[in-house]
Amino acid sequence: MRLAPVPARPARQAPAPAGATAPGWWVWAAAWPVTAVFVLSNAATPLYALWQRDIGFSRGTLTLVFACYIVGLIGSLLVSGILSDRIGRRPVLVPAVLLALVACGIFATASSVAALMAARLLTGIAVGAVVSTGMAAVSDVAGPARRSQAALLASTAMVLGAGLGPLLAGVLSETLPAPTTTVFAVEAVLLVLALAVVLRMPLPRPAGGSGGSWIRVPGVPRGRGGDLLRGVAVFAPGITATSFVLSLGPSLLSNLLDTTNRVVAGAMAFVMFLAATGVQFAVRRLRPRNVLLAGALSTVLAMAALVAAVRLSSAGFLAAAVLLAGAGQGMGQLGGLSLLNSTIPARRLAEANAAMNVGGYVPAGTLPVAAGFLSDAVGLPTGATVFAAVLAAAAVAGGLTVLARRDRPSATV
Repeated sequence: MRLAPVPARPARQAPAPAGATAPGWWVWAAAWPVTAVFVLSNAATPLYALWQRDIGFSRGTLTLVFACYIVGLIGSLLVSGILSDRIGRRPVLVPAVLLALVACGIFATASSVAALMAARLLTGIAVGAVVSTGMAAVSDVAGPARRSQAALLASTAMVLGAGLGPLLAGVLSETLPAPTTTVFAVEAVLLVLALAVVLRMPLPRPAGGSGGSWIRVPGVPRGRGGDLLRGVAVFAPGITATSFVLSLGPSLLSNLLDTTNRVVAGAMAFVMFLAATGVQFAVRRLRPRNVLLAGALSTVLAMAALVAAVRLSSAGFLAAAVLLAGAGQGMGQLGGLSLLNSTIPARRLAEANAAMNVGGYVPAGTLPVAAGFLSDAVGLPTGATVFAAVLAAAAVAGGLTVLARRDRPSATV
């Protein structure tokens, strides 16, 4: 008996990108977890004066607490981007949001420097996962046709959350009882909403990543190193400038304005990140090369204004330094992300985002700590001046790096 031929099995097709069918509102919703976790990243800034009063520690110790955040963030970046590209965005984002919720609980009950360090470490781990995986998830949901929009939304979600955190904490801690408990209870609600978004987000299946070790210094595909270098060269000085404001800004305010009001400290950080958000919309139609050059210039001007502020005891120059530092970070971040989004394939995008942030957060963690201990030894004006000189030189070098390399025609913001 002759058997009927077995029909050939059709080739298995790769799943279509989520962004190919996801409605536009999902692209905006996908950015919410980035915002919510970044609210936590800086929510502690106005509260350090309370903890310093109740626990008792120096400016140098304060910058060490801040550095624990950077340590957790960089450690997370070494794993989360690569892991996300291999196993998917959701399995990385869910634990990240849960860790952020644990950090909220520790912050709310902290009564020692060790507790603050632990909370900042967990916050850094959560932020590291979100800054690589969450921002890549926004691009995945947006799809190839909306890559420019995704870069803008992911970048502004990050800086908007970073600015809302200290403003929210400053206002709540000055107007409601049990300031630390109240602030982090509200943030926990925001994180629960973010978790709900992560669980429902229309994400594609993982593309498999690039192979190799699961824990390594993240990088980009061969031939794209120049794009990464240009982004880091400007983003790193910009985010280091804003890190200095976050860690030692309340001390500067206390010296210049003779105030410890937490609303003022929170508002200062909010205005800085509002500038970082607004400038990205203002320059979104420029080429990444021009955005990066403007970012480098803004950071140099911020450092000049910082020196003038501490030398002349001028609140006006401090305000200018804050605004310019925010603009420098915003443009460095947008220019770098735009280059990566336009040239890096989706299967390596989270790793590429992680690589850019490692390059930025290493100096952002080390230089403010050095400035804090130097300020304890020789005074805040001298410490801030030395910091500003070093960072201005780095920003100039970043601008020269951008000028030395040709822009890719395909990379548009």
